[in-house]
Amino acid sequence: MTQSLSVLFEEIYQAPAQALSSAPGRVNIIGEHTDYSEGFVLPCSLEFCTKVLYRKRNDTLVTVHSTQYPGEHDRFDVSADISQGDSQWGNYIRAMAFVLKRQGHQLSGVDVLIDSDVPQGSGLSSSAALEVAIGGMFNDTAKLNLSTEDIALLGQQAENDFMDCQCGIMDQMISAKGEPGCALKIDCRDLSTQSVRIPDDLNLVIINSNYPRKLVDSEYNQRRIDCESAAQKMNIKSLRDANLDILQQFKTALTDDEYRRARHVITENQRVISAIDALASNDLEKLGDLMQASHESLRNDFEVTVAATDGIVDIIKGALADKAAVRMTGGGFGGAVVCLCRAEDVATVKRAIEQHYHAQFDLIADIYDCRAGSGLEILPVA
Repeated sequence: MTQSLSVLFEEIYQAPAQALSSAPGRVNIIGEHTDYSEGFVLPCSLEFCTKVLYRKRNDTLVTVHSTQYPGEHDRFDVSADISQGDSQWGNYIRAMAFVLKRQGHQLSGVDVLIDSDVPQGSGLSSSAALEVAIGGMFNDTAKLNLSTEDIALLGQQAENDFMDCQCGIMDQMISAKGEPGCALKIDCRDLSTQSVRIPDDLNLVIINSNYPRKLVDSEYNQRRIDCESAAQKMNIKSLRDANLDILQQFKTALTDDEYRRARHVITENQRVISAIDALASNDLEKLGDLMQASHESLRNDFEVTVAATDGIVDIIKGALADKAAVRMTGGGFGGAVVCLCRAEDVATVKRAIEQHYHAQFDLIADIYDCRAGSGLEILPVA
């Protein structure tokens, strides 16, 4: 793919690419909607990735093409004020340039060609992969000496302040710092990380519901407002500092939504810690119980599941019972389900989804048998 991408780059720009920046999508095993409350998360990067081929220019223009959108391109000047353009995907490149400039970094012009196999709209963080890959590119072309953590934080700022989606740090951090064969426990308060080996005989199966996601950003932002409001009423910095006893003390001061959102975050943080122990001991049944509790909490307390993702979880549990750990993953309101199971049971998962999902929901699911991949990489183009 990289060779054919290089040929296409040269056709577009009449010069060869100099380097490739690659950043992966991610799946979150457990720890959902906790990152913006300074909690714990346990994602892993995937072998799906966004590739950015680029060549530094001698001026300050950024020109961008994408294999996904062959009829579109974007072009802007990094020496001028950067605002949103007509291209939705192009705005992510503008967003990264915007936050880098805001920090005082001097950027040079660059020709860019983007290619990605991260499924869009499936909750696997195609946007974070693009932000991190573009951050890696600017870091290289402008010699900024940024760490992977710096690039992740800039990606989050781009999402928050330019794209107006108030996401936490998880997606960009795992895209920047992922390790093959491992999940990464991220403490979203101090950004410390711990590698957590995924047992070799556990397969990651991701099922994209293909449910049409609507109003995701506004609903997502409202969940964050609920969490922050609950913390403020409990006189704490964030829900990371709460426990169920504190929550109960302040129950009458909270709205019903605030109470349930906070209960999800508090219990989900504990589930992440317990899941690390379950992975360390390769205890699939325990992991399954934790992920089932996570899904139920996301459904009942956080209200971000939909009938289609609930249905996928039920179909898989019906087929494998305690031989599968399964739950909704990502921001919700559609998107994907993650299942950890033994290699010999992957075929059963696929068969159950194919037999029952379309019949129940009139949708076709995409099923991916995945492995944990590498984080951000910058490679020269031969």
